[in-house]
Amino acid sequence: MNEKIKNFTKIETAMAAIRQRIAGRSLMPGEKLPSIRSFADLMQMSTSTIVEAYDRLAAEGFIQSRPGSGFYVASATIPLTLSEVGPKLDRAIDPFWVSRQTLEASESALKPGCGWLPPSWLPEKGIRKALRTVSRADTSLLTEYGTPLGSPPLRQLIARRMTDLGIETSLNQIMLTESGTQAIDLLCRLLLEPGDTVLVDDPCYFNFHALLRAHRANIVSVPYTPSGPDMELFEQTLAEHKPRLYITNSGIQNPTGATLSPAKAHRVLKLAEQFDLTIIEDEIFADFEHSVAPRLAAFDGLDRVIHIGSFSKTLSASVRCGFVAARSDWIEKLIDMKIATSFGGGNLAAELVFNVLRDGSCRKHMEALKLRLSRSMSEVNSRLKSLGIEPWLVPQSGMFLWSRLPDEINAADIARDALSKNIVLAPGNVFSLSQSATSFLRFNVSQCQDDRIFETLRTSISQRS
Repeated sequence: MNEKIKNFTKIETAMAAIRQRIAGRSLMPGEKLPSIRSFADLMQMSTSTIVEAYDRLAAEGFIQSRPGSGFYVASATIPLTLSEVGPKLDRAIDPFWVSRQTLEASESALKPGCGWLPPSWLPEKGIRKALRTVSRADTSLLTEYGTPLGSPPLRQLIARRMTDLGIETSLNQIMLTESGTQAIDLLCRLLLEPGDTVLVDDPCYFNFHALLRAHRANIVSVPYTPSGPDMELFEQTLAEHKPRLYITNSGIQNPTGATLSPAKAHRVLKLAEQFDLTIIEDEIFADFEHSVAPRLAAFDGLDRVIHIGSFSKTLSASVRCGFVAARSDWIEKLIDMKIATSFGGGNLAAELVFNVLRDGSCRKHMEALKLRLSRSMSEVNSRLKSLGIEPWLVPQSGMFLWSRLPDEINAADIARDALSKNIVLAPGNVFSLSQSATSFLRFNVSQCQDDRIFETLRTSISQRS
């Protein structure tokens, strides 16, 4: 293994030397590179190392191979201007704002507004172990399309996990997807027509807004309380707008961290039956729970409730794998929709997730992670309160603190100040359809470990108080 690492390092060194020459214009577009033997002598490396370095540079588009002639610098690359570097400070703060800023941020950026854990908080060792296992799998797993339903072993494991939540299901009621977002997208394609009304919580996960607008749905919202939706307004909205769908979080609500009470869960289902409402409950943060909150799908038996989830928050956002559990007849229609939009399933991602989850170290990691999040929740809340930023609710579990700024300060202004310092915050109105969360910010406590975040908040608040 050490020899492989040394060889890889030499290849990277040789590639870096060529890239530097191209960037420094000592090798111009169309110019021939040194021969493999001469460059090997110059770098004091083997010719096989230089062959591999040249092949990789060609694959990346930096150089081109001309059989019988050698390697040449590719055509000039598009120059990167200073205006393209760094965050887009003038971008409108809309449902895409936080996503774009966090996904496009540099590695040095601080991301207290993002919705995922830092890499060091994820089960890296378990993922690497699973990768080694998968690399030894049959060739068909590494090269073939998966079935539309997805890996039977992983679906069976998901079914067992759902049983722990009180949700009884079978394998033919579970379909794997590339993510929780893809699950909702497929369901919207199946269940909605343009102009149909969809109900969401207020506040709710901002990408619900973006996805529903992409499907040209009419979106209405109901205020969310510490124990679930405001039931009086919920019933009133159902009667007035006749929504086709209600999309909500189960377990831990995003962004508030609230949990649905059993009484409200029962009432929601009674009203859903009365008004012929289909419910999609997203349990993406379920693994962070200390105790299991009510699941609408458990009370409903997957009749008019569709249950979805993914593993991007607890295992890896890079491994795209989610699932949808629903009535068998809906799953049959979703299979056709999945084939039409993405064809077969992703074998590699599903097998990797299965191998991570079935390893005993994953359970131990999750238990330690929940304790770590609890400690961070307490510490971050204390530091925010010292700045006059008060929590709407101190969640029982999870990673989010939904907090109000002092003196009704506009959170969008604070977010723009922070962005100029390479800190990405999540202002409240990106989560609120009614735009009633002007002075709120959502903090990810796992991403609030740097003092610069609090110093920036302190300065920005003091300038506006």
